Amino acid sequence: MRSGARAAVIGAVFAAMVGVAGCGGGQDSSTGSKDGADTGAGDDKPVVKKVKTGPPSAAEVKATARDFLAAWSAGQTAKAAGLTDDDKAATAALTAYRDKAHIGKATLAAGQPTGSTVPFTVNAQIAYGGRQVPWTYESSLTVTRDKTSGAAVVDWKPSVVHPKLQAGDALKTGPAGTPPIKAVDRDGAELSAADHPTLKAILDGLRERYGKKAGGTPGVETWISRAKGSKSPDETLKVLAKGKAGTLHTTIDAKLQATAEQAVSKRPKAAVVAVKPSTGEVLAVANSPAQGFNTAFQGSYAPGSTMKVITSALLIDKGLAGYGKPHPCPKYFSYGGWKFQNDDKFEIKGGRFEQSFARSCNTAFISQAPKLADDDLTKEARDVFGIGLNWQTGISSFDGAVPVQSAASKGASLIGQGGVRMNPLNMASVSATVASGSFHQPYLVSPSLDNRTLAKAARAMKPSTRQQLKSLMKLTATAGTAAQAMSGMSGDFGAKTGSAEVDGQKQPNGWFTAYRGDLAAAAVVPQGGHGGDSAGPIVASVLRAG
Repeated sequence: MRSGARAAVIGAVFAAMVGVAGCGGGQDSSTGSKDGADTGAGDDKPVVKKVKTGPPSAAEVKATARDFLAAWSAGQTAKAAGLTDDDKAATAALTAYRDKAHIGKATLAAGQPTGSTVPFTVNAQIAYGGRQVPWTYESSLTVTRDKTSGAAVVDWKPSVVHPKLQAGDALKTGPAGTPPIKAVDRDGAELSAADHPTLKAILDGLRERYGKKAGGTPGVETWISRAKGSKSPDETLKVLAKGKAGTLHTTIDAKLQATAEQAVSKRPKAAVVAVKPSTGEVLAVANSPAQGFNTAFQGSYAPGSTMKVITSALLIDKGLAGYGKPHPCPKYFSYGGWKFQNDDKFEIKGGRFEQSFARSCNTAFISQAPKLADDDLTKEARDVFGIGLNWQTGISSFDGAVPVQSAASKGASLIGQGGVRMNPLNMASVSATVASGSFHQPYLVSPSLDNRTLAKAARAMKPSTRQQLKSLMKLTATAGTAAQAMSGMSGDFGAKTGSAEVDGQKQPNGWFTAYRGDLAAAAVVPQGGHGGDSAGPIVASVLRAG
């Protein structure tokens, strides 16, 4: 409850009590009436005003937003904070806006409300080091009902100050913490956020880590200093005085990057990564939306049937499956108390393992669970494919997870469900490991720049396992679930599709991982449906461009 609202309620109660005490016309209430009759004054109770409930009205939304923005504009921090549901946090943020971000003046104009949300425009003046720099941006606030006082108040969030602020972040103005960088691709072509919008977060991350090593000098900026432990890099919002950029060489291929960006832009949400199997160099990384979360490197999704590449390697290593060998693919298989089935409940009578892989038969893999130890899949993923090791890519990344599981969850893990989690970076690396025969940790910046140690898998893939996996993926790409997307592909290539079911989603997440020569790529399309139809064309376009 806001302190101002709380004081109002207490004040009302106090006033009511004073009124009761004074009702005897100035006499001491303990004396009673002249004839000794009880006046009944002691039975009176304070009258407390009934608290409003329910969502604020349109008039309340408009008035609360108007009053809050007017107080903020006038520099009346206490008054503005008192119109929120968290005056302490609002006071701290609005004070820092003036003192740490050095916003000398700010004119705020409300737009047309949508329900309880009010957009507004900020026209500010940043005053620092003798400079007066104008800064305009858009934000919004939401009006809610204070449950204790019943007053209409601003639902306080850091994003009210600036839409990109998150809990624990700070808005600052001053000499930049790190110099700017001029990132260039593997051939020396400049990589800018203007030309490659989907690289913005990655370029920010590279600057944060390598700005000082690249040899530049810092300028004066207004920026978001992220909370400790945040996966998001600091972000420059306004440059007051330019610094000198140092050149940072990356592994990106600008032409392939452009193809990747074009491919994901056709979907509301999608991510793709391309790597060079022989070295681990990341050649392209793109996300849709371009300014959104870096799903490609930091996403954490169940990979669905693309996981069957790793599971197949395990089964082949254990002698439980092999290309050309008979392998059951029943309609159903029960394990650990769960009854598993295939898509549309299909079965392959008298089938072979390569048929089950190419058609993505779930039961063919889950039926092997009773013969596996609980940690077998975890070890295969880590020791051969490098999943879950501490990858040092050059920016923050999630390096995959294949936890040790038992019973039904172990069965589900074999087909990329359960607790297994991946992103396009991880799954591109899986195909790259098949293509090259050994794990090469993906990276964006050469480890020689900062002497970091790249992750290494415990062992290379067995030659016979690799050959069988390549044959399995080739069959899938020519006559299986990946054939349509990979149509017309030539040379040494292979692929695997995946569709990961998620509770509450009407459509599964679509996955696709593939390689062609010395290029591997993987993509995910959240709620995209079948991986061959949604993620497949994205990966195929990248492979063709390479």
